Amino acid sequence: MNKIRKGDKVVVLAGKDKGRTGEVLRVMPKDDKAIVRGINMIVRHQRQSQTQEGGLIRKEAAIHLSNIAVADPKDGKTPTRVGFEVRDGKKVRVAKRSGEVING
Repeated sequence: MNKIRKGDKVVVLAGKDKGRTGEVLRVMPKDDKAIVRGINMIVRHQRQSQTQEGGLIRKEAAIHLSNIAVADPKDGKTPTRVGFEVRDGKKVRVAKRSGEVING
């Protein structure tokens, strides 16, 4: 059971986008990286093809999991650590800051 999952709202802790929040689009556990919407944007030059137009393409690059933290579900902005508890016979992720269950 991973601490950060697809769909989580996260806060960037380090790097050029420090302090910004976004939604996790994809998690790559083997590489310890995640792709977050609107964070760590890069520009790629794309050659024109029959199906796609050429030019500059802006897209999200992967960011290391150590540089992001789950946003507290209570206020949605402050970063929190993630713990695990058994509630009603189910293992759930819990925000250490507020004690609330992280949905998902």
